[in-house]
Amino acid sequence: MGAPGAGKGTQARLLQERLGLPQISTGEMFRALKQTDTPLAEEVRRLMEKGQLVPDDLTIRVVRERTGRDDCKHGYVLDGFPRTPAQAAMLEKLAVEQGKPIQPILVDVPQELLEKRMTGRRNCPVGGETYNIYFKPAKSDNVCDVHPEAQLEQRDDDKPETVETRLATYDEQTRPLLEYYRAGNLLKYVDGARDPEAIFKDIEKIVTSEKEQT
Repeated sequence: MGAPGAGKGTQARLLQERLGLPQISTGEMFRALKQTDTPLAEEVRRLMEKGQLVPDDLTIRVVRERTGRDDCKHGYVLDGFPRTPAQAAMLEKLAVEQGKPIQPILVDVPQELLEKRMTGRRNCPVGGETYNIYFKPAKSDNVCDVHPEAQLEQRDDDKPETVETRLATYDEQTRPLLEYYRAGNLLKYVDGARDPEAIFKDIEKIVTSEKEQT
């Protein structure tokens, strides 16, 4: 878990690559379902075409189907689920069915740093190289180091007003879920203001410790 810009996607990928724990993204699952021909896929497709949110009971059915596959036998990393206390309660029931423990981990980053990470990002439209005006600036102002003919661009998602809205929305929507896990003394905190490798080492200790206990 973590706010936009916290780097949780990077950590999920590292867990998948190094510990063999598949990264299960509900967003990617919903997009994949749109391309398949099953009753479950048809339900999801119909809702998404109308621009409606997928309800909790349908979401957990999708998660149950995906996490029931062979590659998830030894555990998995959930990305984008749960988002609410109600979904967290559903996940607990699923974990009992699967005989697996749950370990929520928050990649904790101060808001000021999150804002700099996102508003400072610049991308090369030619090769996709990524820079940050605060932490990793281009050698020449707003010009890609690799493609000098390319002016760096800022995504709409990274503009200050959008970033402020995204962080406020995250805080509003996620606070109840964090409180839910704090109340159960389950939530682990990892300092996300450091190098990705240092963050990964802390997460790896938490994950491997949990696996050893089971």
